[in-house]
Amino acid sequence: MKSGRYIGVMSGTSLDGIDVVLAAIDENIVAWQASYCHPMPGALRQQILAICQGQTLTLSELGQLFAEAVNTLLRCEALKPADVVAIGCHEQTVWHEPQRDALHTLQLGDNNQIVAATGITVIGDFLRRDMALGGQGAPLVPAFHQALLMDVVERRMVLNIGGIANLSLLLPGQPVRGYDTGPGNMLMDA
Repeated sequence: MKSGRYIGVMSGTSLDGIDVVLAAIDENIVAWQASYCHPMPGALRQQILAICQGQTLTLSELGQLFAEAVNTLLRCEALKPADVVAIGCHEQTVWHEPQRDALHTLQLGDNNQIVAATGITVIGDFLRRDMALGGQGAPLVPAFHQALLMDVVERRMVLNIGGIANLSLLLPGQPVRGYDTGPGNMLMDA
């Protein structure tokens, strides 16, 4: 992996905003450098919630909003696009069924629009790839927990309570395992 600055973009099930984080990453460390939460416009939040509940898909501006959030962080930190190696964009999940016979997940937020508006390489579509490989669509959280909290002797579990809660199981000498445990903050959001 190329060492340098990376940006992560995420909008969770609460739809309260778009979180953008700038981190310096190399083979030994992930170091937080800056973060920004871009507000989610109320009308757009309502459109996304309607899509989550089965309304016909008519949403097109989410990729542009993600790009706006990234560009705002860059301005706040006086950075140029060349200062960032890549953006990892989770996009906005509107449908997720990791335990059915026909696994399916759907995220919105056109990464091509983010590239066009920022000039930075964007990496995305994490969930579908993880599910195709037998996961439940959360490949980054268990790997992060492993890098940050794995111990050579002690068994550990990490519970991440986002919109959907998930668990990372860290057992010495074994590959990390992670999976969803059920609704989390989405119940409070409702």
